[in-house]
Amino acid sequence: MIRDLIFQAIICPDDYVLSFEYTDRHGVRTRRIASPIRFLSDDRFLALCLCREEPRQFYLWRCRNIQLVDATDILMPEEITVLDPTKEKTR
Repeated sequence: MIRDLIFQAIICPDDYVLSFEYTDRHGVRTRRIASPIRFLSDDRFLALCLCREEPRQFYLWRCRNIQLVDATDILMPEEITVLDPTKEKTR
């Protein structure tokens, strides 16, 4: 299911971007907006992070609540929303 949503955004980049929760290696959960470019392996994909304004790789097992979003509703840069601010302070 997750791979299907990512693939849909890859093949229709003018129509869709992804919105998802991402947990980084420090355990900080954030809300990201990204335009996927391609799969790098079975467990990760390359995307233009519309929050950081640069290509980033994302691990599938760290992504939650992935949704397709209408690309015309998004304007870069998008804010990174920290979902658990207490974790960010302990980094």
